[in-house]
Amino acid sequence: MKSPITGAAMKLTKECRSMEFRKETFEIVFHYYKCEDSGEQFTTTSMDEVNMNQVYNQYRDRFNIPFPDEIIRIREKYGLPAAKMSEIFGFGINSYRQYEAGEMPSIANAKLIQMVEDPKKFIDMVELCGTLDEKVKIKYIQKAQLLVEERKRNIFNLNFKEYLLGNHLADIYSGYRNPNFEKFTEMVVYFSEKIQPFKTKMNKLLFYADFLMFKQSCFSISGVRYKAIDMGPVPNNFQSIFEYLANNDEIDIFTTEFPQGYTGEQFKVRKGRPFNCSLFSKTELEVLEKVSTLFKPTSTNDIIALSHLEKAWKKNEKDRSIISYEYAFELNQI
Repeated sequence: MKSPITGAAMKLTKECRSMEFRKETFEIVFHYYKCEDSGEQFTTTSMDEVNMNQVYNQYRDRFNIPFPDEIIRIREKYGLPAAKMSEIFGFGINSYRQYEAGEMPSIANAKLIQMVEDPKKFIDMVELCGTLDEKVKIKYIQKAQLLVEERKRNIFNLNFKEYLLGNHLADIYSGYRNPNFEKFTEMVVYFSEKIQPFKTKMNKLLFYADFLMFKQSCFSISGVRYKAIDMGPVPNNFQSIFEYLANNDEIDIFTTEFPQGYTGEQFKVRKGRPFNCSLFSKTELEVLEKVSTLFKPTSTNDIIALSHLEKAWKKNEKDRSIISYEYAFELNQI
């Protein structure tokens, strides 16, 4: 970006700053361009979003306020329009829609929204709503009762997926996303189709996709946590996750014996199992494509070496720690 004062190219600068929101103070990595001649600082619209999203994310994390994708998911599971959700909660008619678009709920409203994640609690709220027609109430209650029964039938599979990815709430270690097993599965399918990588390279592709998305938006794609091991960053519990995907016919994994005496596991797309792009935003798809294009010609050993140059790995490999997504702002190999 060129300085509007001198016309000279400006340097992208990142520094720790304190910012306030709702009388709370938060430490963020502030992004801006600096004009060296005048000393003036400038930001772009995308920079402003990254800076403020850091504040909003920390506020949500501190007060356990659901993120927009979670607010949308809760409504969609019951098949209601946003205006009806507002009516059931007793909010203003446009409130729920605005929360889905990113407006911050009050702490009290946030607790109500989280409460109806449980279909039984949703039924209670519907029964208490005095403005709904009785026939409409019955319809909504029946839908929620079906969800209660469905959860009972699928409880083992749901619990196992939670075990694989974790059932943690969105925080800095998940890229401020709740774990989304379906999106993570599709990321694996995508890279299997585009690159057919071996397992070690697959782990790095997933890491770069999630962390690059966070660098650009302050949100990961999958909500998966990554840890640092000798071979570079990997999804937490990756062995069990990949076995589950193969056993459920989401991907094919082929074993190869190499002359050096070690075994490689190569990921390939399963015939008749297309990638489901509908789960992703345009920006997320662009990130997946960028990672795929950049690293497709890169060998497994080379992508390991590249990942070892990232601060995300350097600062965590000694203790094999879970990696904070804050390190996404310091990615240097993509």
